[in-house]
Amino acid sequence: MLQESTLKGIRVIEICNVAAGPYCGLLLADMGADVIKVEQPGSGDTLRSWAPITDGYSENFASLNRNKRSVTLNLKDERDQQLAAELIAQADVLVENNRPGVMERLGLGYAAMRERNPALVYCSVSAYGQSGPRSQEGGFDLTLQAMSGLMSVTGEPDGAPVKCGVPVCDFTAGLYAAFSVVAALRSAEASGQGTHVDVSMLGATLGIAALQTSQYFGTGTDPVKLGSAHPRNAPYQVFRCKGGYFGMAAGNNSLWAAVCKVIDREDLVQDARFLNPTDRALHQDALCEMLEDIFKSEDAETWLSRFRSAGVPCAPINNYSDVLVDPQVEHMEWVQDLELPNGARTRTFVSPIRFDSRTSAIRTRPPELGEHNEEVFAQLLKPQVTE
Repeated sequence: MLQESTLKGIRVIEICNVAAGPYCGLLLADMGADVIKVEQPGSGDTLRSWAPITDGYSENFASLNRNKRSVTLNLKDERDQQLAAELIAQADVLVENNRPGVMERLGLGYAAMRERNPALVYCSVSAYGQSGPRSQEGGFDLTLQAMSGLMSVTGEPDGAPVKCGVPVCDFTAGLYAAFSVVAALRSAEASGQGTHVDVSMLGATLGIAALQTSQYFGTGTDPVKLGSAHPRNAPYQVFRCKGGYFGMAAGNNSLWAAVCKVIDREDLVQDARFLNPTDRALHQDALCEMLEDIFKSEDAETWLSRFRSAGVPCAPINNYSDVLVDPQVEHMEWVQDLELPNGARTRTFVSPIRFDSRTSAIRTRPPELGEHNEEVFAQLLKPQVTE
């Protein structure tokens, strides 16, 4: 089964801005859903103004909005609110990432939409959730990385708080939302009853922090920043070598034995400090110092070659310009040409999921603002034929 037909026939209305909600919509669109993106006339999704801009069109916006259609509605206008309600009434899914309460004030909240469409899967993505003491607080990826504890374990031990370079809170929430929507669709198909899916950036970010939360629950102490090192395993980090760095992860005793053989220090296998992953993690400062003293004799590529030959997981410290042309990425066909609405050509990273050993092609380019008003509203307002 090809990816683009998995959700064929499912209509999604996306009333979202910037990243978390649009990423959910993108994942559903890549799976074949008909995603209709509702945008503000004139300005549209804020991401449309973000660099890089190619001939007047944002490539950042393009990266999250392929395979979608765009319509414009002023949701503060009563007539446009009615059009939006009609769109939602005829859809299978609504995805929205407004602050809690906004959709209700517009007459488009879950209770109102459920009256018109009982099978509707209504997915709300927000910073903190639809209820609770923080529900009315806004949030961006930066503030959620701070709030969630992520910054407390990111960076060097003595360094200032830093965020992960990738907006992990935004995109994790989008992933949870898309997964939840598909699960809810299965239930709605069986029962005829939809549901309100409540996905928060805070909850999603805590959800992927199982390593850290279990450490706290198990020990009563907060995890700390370790740079690139691991709290429970070693050697499992970035190492300095001649002229640079590389990453190496010997996550079990057999891999540790292979490391010792590569560096010609098989005596270390019996060292009381390094007998198992827990012991090695407890003594990883000494272990790192010892290993880097050996690694300084050769460059990264030499060590990578030796560790690969020994079956030890390792990797270079890539820039995006490196990894996007890696032979594995090329083999998977993850980077594809993309046409922008203005005719300019660029490239983008497509869905990494493969079905039957195939990577799906892009079905449609990202839309111009309001490009599909005529076709969507013409279909919406067409008189229904009854038998």
